[in-house]
Amino acid sequence: MDALSLEPTLYTVKAVLILDNDGERLYAKYYDETYPTVKEQKAFEKNIFNKTHRTDSEIALLEGLTVVYKSNIDLYFYVIGSSHENELMLMSVLNCLFDSLSQMLRKNVERRALLENMEGLFLAVDEIVDGGVQGYKTWLGIHAWMLSKTDITLRESFWRATLSRWCTVWPSEGMMFL
Repeated sequence: MDALSLEPTLYTVKAVLILDNDGERLYAKYYDETYPTVKEQKAFEKNIFNKTHRTDSEIALLEGLTVVYKSNIDLYFYVIGSSHENELMLMSVLNCLFDSLSQMLRKNVERRALLENMEGLFLAVDEIVDGGVQGYKTWLGIHAWMLSKTDITLRESFWRATLSRWCTVWPSEGMMFL
């Protein structure tokens, strides 16, 4: 194995995928040239879906890549990294994405609701992963997008985004600082 491939890197995420319950692509963002053509990407996605849609585990090693995934109703969420990547880092990206979508879609994370709110999905993925580099959970952009969807005020949105960085539960439930 080449020593350069094991050097630490910030580029932890190779791809983020969301497939429906038939294995068809709803969203795909590739951050490197592992699969440069759409044909190769679709074949890879079909292979991942066929190997993971009937299992209860959350992590798989496929084609030399680490794949973490989660299913919900009629959607399958995948975050893909290299085979040397820490699964917990990839799982934190997956959980952040799923939790963000769950909040935006008001706990109704299903195909129809996701397709009606694709701009929120694009925003969430861009906030969580920046060019393959896992970012911090910056919820301010997501809360700003939610302003147009709810009756929440800008001041309350900023307050919640700030607190979400420092608190593990909301103040109404009792504050717990990290």
